[in-house]
Amino acid sequence: MKIAYLSMEVGLSEHIPTYSGGLGILAGDHIKSSADLNIPLVAVTLLYKRGYFIQQINALGQQEELYPYFDPRAFMEPLPFKVTVPMEGRSVHVGVWKYNQVGQKGRVPVYFLDTDLPMNSPEDRMITHYLYGGDKHTRICQEAVLGIGGYMVLKKLEPGITTYHMNEGHAVFLTLALLKDSGGNVERVREKCVFTTHTPVPAGHDIFDYGMAQTVLQDYLPPNIRDLAGRDALNTTLLALNLSRASNGVSELHGEVSREMFPGFDIGHITNGVHHLTWTGPEFQTLFDRHCPGWREQPQNLAKARDIPDDEVRAAKKAAKKRLISYINAISGAGFSEDLLTVGFARRAASYKRATLVLTDLEYLVNLSYDRVQYIFAGKAHPQDGAGKELIAEIVRIAKRYEEKLRIVYVPNYNMWLGALMTQGTDVWLNTPRRPREACGTSGMKVCYNGGVNMSVLDGWWREACRDRVNGWAVGDDEDQSDEEAAADLYRDIDDMVTTYYASPKHWVQIMKNSIADVTPVFNTHRMVLEYLHKYYL
Repeated sequence: MKIAYLSMEVGLSEHIPTYSGGLGILAGDHIKSSADLNIPLVAVTLLYKRGYFIQQINALGQQEELYPYFDPRAFMEPLPFKVTVPMEGRSVHVGVWKYNQVGQKGRVPVYFLDTDLPMNSPEDRMITHYLYGGDKHTRICQEAVLGIGGYMVLKKLEPGITTYHMNEGHAVFLTLALLKDSGGNVERVREKCVFTTHTPVPAGHDIFDYGMAQTVLQDYLPPNIRDLAGRDALNTTLLALNLSRASNGVSELHGEVSREMFPGFDIGHITNGVHHLTWTGPEFQTLFDRHCPGWREQPQNLAKARDIPDDEVRAAKKAAKKRLISYINAISGAGFSEDLLTVGFARRAASYKRATLVLTDLEYLVNLSYDRVQYIFAGKAHPQDGAGKELIAEIVRIAKRYEEKLRIVYVPNYNMWLGALMTQGTDVWLNTPRRPREACGTSGMKVCYNGGVNMSVLDGWWREACRDRVNGWAVGDDEDQSDEEAAADLYRDIDDMVTTYYASPKHWVQIMKNSIADVTPVFNTHRMVLEYLHKYYL
């Protein structure tokens, strides 16, 4: 058995800018747990020399994007061979870089594909420069490099692949390369492929005009492509579903939504997790080593966290929180306090994630929060998402306007390092998407490994994990609610949260311990990867 895992983005370290958000971080954690568990997996992604982007926020709250050049030589080795991908009637040369140190044992190689080579035209060198940059043409070229180029690289470097796992539809042109190699045998391709979809938002599924697809992919498009990928346009998700032996969403609810979006397909679900050794901060690692022996190899041992003495849980959280608050004050001068209840909200700045829901009624929020609660926001908007950028600007404007009454800060350049700092240091993780648009979400899981608690809409993974007011708070099921009604529910929960934190500290610690013991044994990538192994890989 040997599994090839292909993903458009992979987040292994904040120093390697080949991820933008949840999809890439999940891919990196999948790879790390596979390495830790000695699962025979290899991974393929693209090498983005200009990364996603570094985010700056100016005095007006406007996002500014910087694209510094990334030199991969400090982190990976160039391999002495190339593959050639036919594209638009010409040859695009693809170099390969190999990254070895993944997880605790480093057994999973990750191959990064790179078109920034002197023998390519300036346009072709740019194909792998920017993650999610450019237009539809750039995207289809990137996906051709990932799927077709990735298949060519694997044939040379990793013979004997038994299963190809496509992480989202971006990698689906792999199936066209397999079809070409098998003489158009659809069943033989289906036997080799599994597919995971990550988005319940229709716009998240790539669709390409057949004219463009024919121009770019040429002989790789089979005669029956419209039967496999859609009559009117090439839908990458539909193509992946038709050419995979198994398909899944990433939470129970997302599986249900995916089956509604693509009726007739047997789409299961495997709920996401996080790599516990990456996201547990030093304070709680020490605590778990002492009280939950074996948790590093078997995270289910963290079910014993309820037996940890209260004062030790408080002390670990206080130390983690001190690191976060020190950083916040150093970069913002906001004067945050280690003694106040600290709420974090950090994710991609997209309208449906509703970062400003908690700010709906500011006078009411002031009454709830004054000198008791402080709020830390972070997250990048896609460079072409004007509405997402306006969300950031609105939060910055409110923070300035209410600086005497509300403690709010927007921290720029949310990345893996800042994500770890925030999930380790915040008391409460706020998540208010418009249900059911969050396929799973994983940032809230990371909080639980660090004694934090979730306050979230019952969407994605939280719908499976939440015991309301026992291990966190459930913000009302708002499928049929207006934002104003959802905000009213949220304020009632914040009121209860604040009262519990200050008036019942012993009860608060019990909620913290329930958060650890209920969530962490299940919502980790060790469990997730083993589920993929037994349900789909074997």
